[in-house]
Amino acid sequence: MTVLLFLVLTLIGTPLFAVVGGVALQLFHGADISPMAVIVEMQRLASLPALIAVPLFTFAGYMLAESKAPQRMLALAQALFGSLSGGVAIAGLVACALFTAFTGASGVTIVALGGLVYPLLRSQGYPERFSLGLITTTGSLGLLFPPSLPIILYALVGKVSIDKLFASCALPGLILILILGAYAVVVARRNKVPRSAFSGRALKAAARACAWEIPLPFVIIGGIYSGTFTATEAASVMCVYVLAVEVFVYRDIRLRDLPGVMVRSQVLVGAILMMLGCALGLTNYLIDAEVPARLFELVSSRFKEPWQFLILLNAFLLVVNMIEIFSAIVIVVPIIVPVALQYGIDPVHLGTLFLLNLEIGYMTPPLGLNLFLSSRRFDKPLGLLYGSTLPFWLVLLAALGLVTYIPALSLWLPRVLNIP
Repeated sequence: MTVLLFLVLTLIGTPLFAVVGGVALQLFHGADISPMAVIVEMQRLASLPALIAVPLFTFAGYMLAESKAPQRMLALAQALFGSLSGGVAIAGLVACALFTAFTGASGVTIVALGGLVYPLLRSQGYPERFSLGLITTTGSLGLLFPPSLPIILYALVGKVSIDKLFASCALPGLILILILGAYAVVVARRNKVPRSAFSGRALKAAARACAWEIPLPFVIIGGIYSGTFTATEAASVMCVYVLAVEVFVYRDIRLRDLPGVMVRSQVLVGAILMMLGCALGLTNYLIDAEVPARLFELVSSRFKEPWQFLILLNAFLLVVNMIEIFSAIVIVVPIIVPVALQYGIDPVHLGTLFLLNLEIGYMTPPLGLNLFLSSRRFDKPLGLLYGSTLPFWLVLLAALGLVTYIPALSLWLPRVLNIP
């Protein structure tokens, strides 16, 4: 009955937070348990000190997206890497990854930077399929770097340190950029893409234009990794800095437009928090009903070894993560974390795997969100996008295998930085 209710409410277009909250209330009622757990979880959520990072990072990301920062970042990346073999593709890759990290949404990157990167790649002689595949893939590449909103959300739901999860995702994220950069070099050489001549004057002009935005990643990422401030404090620093730079220095955003930007960003935050509160209420029921324990018994009876469970987990997450990003986190994480812990999997390593799967799920046919966004943005058929992203998908899948079975790739940096 509950499953039928969930399906009906979803099909008629009911907001997902209302569906999850309604299902939680129905389950509590059916088990003759007080449904106050849903309300209690919302109150507990509101009292979490780390929660303030969500609206602050989101607001800062929206300001960057609505300014001319994407154009300046791409010009700087092109001036830095354009003279290398495959340099223009690497420049687009780095710019997209950095932009996604600060905005927290791959869709924004595809819309904001796609229209700049795609014609640039095509004008340099890169094949259409490679150009489409690169933009569709790199739209979600920055999800593994601070101050990525999905990392913060996973940490809140999975009950792990935000700072430790930031550090654990960094090295796998760099590995992905290096692998994709190497692939871009191979494609450039195969298609005899000409290099751009290095111009110190162009680099100086791009750096001068981007002078106030260049320090941002160093201040935020460096501050978090060095322990100068926590992720929550970093959110405050970034919000104030971006506000000052984009409104008063570059004046890309007028003061009269600022309330509109704020409203649009906080509508998203409100939806996330409502979804998170309802999902945590549902999680309480699942724990009371011993669903994770029963799931572990079912899985462990067929998959005895942790490496077998990890194969099953990756396959499951690639399918689940094709749905909307925040919904995937708040619904799935509370179920898989207790099961993974019983297999002895480190919770921080698990978080890195989940987020990496999330990134790959965005471009996994047939329902990966980035595929639909690129199809609409560039007016290309989905079949073409499926074929264009396949080589990138295989490369990322190989990287996922490395991170899955070499836990040190995600656990080394938090240990070196001695993050509690």
